[in-house]
Amino acid sequence: MARFHHTVTVTALDRAWFEDCAALLLDVVESTRTGAGGALLEDGEPVPGVRLVKGRHLRAGARYTFASDPAPSRPREAPEGPPEAMTVRIQEWRRSTAIVVEQRLASADLAGRATWRLRTPERPSALAADFTLRRPGGGFLQRVSGRARADLGAWWAAAAAPVGALPPARAPLTARARHPLGRAAVSLAARPAGDGAWRVGVTLTVSGRALVRPPAALVLLLFRIPLGRAFRSGVDGAAARWNETLGGGLPSPEALRAEFTEAMAARNPPDGAPG
Repeated sequence: MARFHHTVTVTALDRAWFEDCAALLLDVVESTRTGAGGALLEDGEPVPGVRLVKGRHLRAGARYTFASDPAPSRPREAPEGPPEAMTVRIQEWRRSTAIVVEQRLASADLAGRATWRLRTPERPSALAADFTLRRPGGGFLQRVSGRARADLGAWWAAAAAPVGALPPARAPLTARARHPLGRAAVSLAARPAGDGAWRVGVTLTVSGRALVRPPAALVLLLFRIPLGRAFRSGVDGAAARWNETLGGGLPSPEALRAEFTEAMAARNPPDGAPG
């Protein structure tokens, strides 16, 4: 097993801003409605490619389909193999307690399932995700699964703790991935750094599984220095992008709501952005 750790200083995110934005974005989603023509925003503008195919809108059991290309007028080459398809099923939607959503994706290159759980959405206290990804037609080596957990209440408490306070027993942010050949785990913990900043410690552990454990241990030993260098570089780069984003000033919750509404109506994000 190899373990890497690196600490960076980042600009603190304002908790009140975060929670106000979460509430406003929920307002936008809950203001939508569905009909024969698909999903509509509050003002009647359609949400391209989104259709309710089962159940009641935003109720447990509701299932939606999402078109992979909601902008058919955009020229592109015909894809090879079956088109990408995504469905979303609501398992629970209670704004005061929890929102649980299952997402399924199927394409020629990738198939997967993820379950997202947001606790107390009105004032988010925890976010969890479990996922499984595989390559269709691939063998057992073409599979990966994992889970991620964010205890937001513990994060805010640790980030605001007085100097000298004991760190939390568990890291507030964790993620684990499992592959037939190995495991990886990442954890993040924050401490106040003064002047509106956080000191964030990032820890990565990597290990082999089953019969590959001895050779994996040898590879990790031989390449520990370059792997550690790459890990620190990646963490530093992520911290720099975070600081650059927050350094430019965050939009007001109302402005973010307007941007989110516009993005839902367009559903044509720039390259590299999640869609």
